[in-house]
Amino acid sequence: MVQIKTKRERVQFASDNVTGACPEVLKAIIKANDGDRTPYGNDQISADLQNKFSEIFEKQVIVFPTASGTASNALALSTMTPSFGNIYCHRFSHINTDECGAPEFYTGGAKLVNIYGVGGKITAKELDESVNGKDIVHHTQPSSVSITQLTETGETYKLDEIKEISDVAHHHKLNIHMDGARFANALVSLNCSPAEMTWKSGIDVLSFGATKNGCLAAEAIIFFKPELVGNLPFLMKRAGHLLSKMSFVSTQLDAYISNDVWLKNAKHANLMGKKLSDRLNKYPEIKLAYPTHANEIFVKIPEKIIKQLNSEGYTINDDEWDGKAVRLVTAWNTEPNDIDNFLNIIKP
Repeated sequence: MVQIKTKRERVQFASDNVTGACPEVLKAIIKANDGDRTPYGNDQISADLQNKFSEIFEKQVIVFPTASGTASNALALSTMTPSFGNIYCHRFSHINTDECGAPEFYTGGAKLVNIYGVGGKITAKELDESVNGKDIVHHTQPSSVSITQLTETGETYKLDEIKEISDVAHHHKLNIHMDGARFANALVSLNCSPAEMTWKSGIDVLSFGATKNGCLAAEAIIFFKPELVGNLPFLMKRAGHLLSKMSFVSTQLDAYISNDVWLKNAKHANLMGKKLSDRLNKYPEIKLAYPTHANEIFVKIPEKIIKQLNSEGYTINDDEWDGKAVRLVTAWNTEPNDIDNFLNIIKP
């Protein structure tokens, strides 16, 4: 088997996508395995998702389940951006740094225009200043904006920040996409409703993440503007994401959003994130690189302590040394003793 090189060699606290499925989702998958269902998303569970998500978002939405966040982002952006278009995003954004050119590929060659931002967030002012060249044939054309919630530095966009960015985007006639890989974590951190964090703040399309918060492999593209759907079913088929057993993806999402499982999981992950962040912040030699708003903690750790952690199997990669931020992530299944065991290794 070919060894695939990824960013981080460690497992624990490396990410929230190292976890398995939460019990509610796993139980639903086993139940769905009993009997046959219509393929390609034409089953009753997939149909019911439309109404369930519409209820959650307080608006009639159109939902397309997918199996990965990269697919959700790239396919969503492909409906909003022509091959000669610009996608404005933060320079740290997942679509810019971690998707192997998928957005460019699925849009047929659109250009990602990086905005430096403050921390992990772009600002409305920077976006406004970045949009130029409209209708000039020599330039790629302003088309869409993508923001990440939580950001790639673990921060949340506040509701007024989302609204300000959306207002600028719509002023320039751009559509706005939200990469919600950790949507639930951001939502419970802000203590707001899904509607308030999306379409009520101007978001047009959402990549709804669930894999990091209790599902095995389940995400969704959610359209708040039906007119943006366009040819997405054909784009999904061409991309290999019109799954014949789509009902098993839909089953995961159905269990995830039922009985507030997604919110319960996110609240626990955030609580563990705060616990880890607060305790790390007590060590004089360890510095927080960014504020901890949910379940991602970014810390600058001196070489001596990194060697201590590495000796116990918490592999810190070379690119996280020399004063660079180490990312630690808690999840729905993180236990307090996991944090205790990690911190017991540190001897300042």
